[in-house]
Amino acid sequence: MIRAMIVDDDALVRLGLADLLDGDEAIETVAQASDGLRAVELATAHRIDVALVDVRMPRMDGIAATARLRALPHPPRVITLTTFDLDEYVYDSLTAGADGFLLKDTAPSEILRAVHLVASGSAMLHPAAARRLIDRYHQAGHSRAAAARKKLENLTPREREVLALLSRGETNAEIAGHLGMRESTVKAHVSRILTALEADNRVQAALRARDAGFTG
Repeated sequence: MIRAMIVDDDALVRLGLADLLDGDEAIETVAQASDGLRAVELATAHRIDVALVDVRMPRMDGIAATARLRALPHPPRVITLTTFDLDEYVYDSLTAGADGFLLKDTAPSEILRAVHLVASGSAMLHPAAARRLIDRYHQAGHSRAAAARKKLENLTPREREVLALLSRGETNAEIAGHLGMRESTVKAHVSRILTALEADNRVQAALRARDAGFTG
C-alpha cells in the first residue's frame, strides 16, 4: 500500500485528489495539509511514501516544503502538482528534490501512474515541464558539462549501462529485464549512481548524464 499525502491550500483540490487516490486499491491517503509547514509536521508524525505538493501556498510554499520533506530522516517522494509550468517552478522544485512535476490538468490516470512510478523509485515529468527544463539546461549547460563528465568517470561500465536505461525513463524492473539482473541489484546500482553523480534522485541523475553528453 502506497501511503500518500496531499498538500494544497485549496480544500476542493485536496478533496478531489483524495477521492482519486483512494479509488486506487494500492494507494491510501493518510494525510492532508493546507500549507508546506503543516506538511512537514505531518510527514514527521506519519510515514508518507509519496507527497503531492502544490507550489503556491501560505506560510511555506511548495518549493521550500519539498526541500524540508526530502531532508527528513525518512523522506517521502515528492510530486509537484501545480497549475503553473513556469520555468522557475520546474527547475526549483526538481532542485529541491522532487521526483515528479505535473500540472493539475494532467489526466487522472496519469496522476495515479505518477504516484506508482515515483513510489517505486522512478520519476515522471509533464511533457511541457520536461521541455522547459531541457531548454534551460541547454542554455546554461556548458559550465556544467566538464563537471558532469568528471563525475561519470567514477561509474563502472555496468553502472553506465544502468544509467543509460535510467535516463530513458525505465523503471528498476525494466532495467533488470534488459540487463538480466535482479531488481535488488539494480536498486543497488542506482543508489551508487546517485552518490557518484551527487544527485538526489533519478531526474537529477538523468540531467547529469545529459550535461555530460552521455548516451550510453
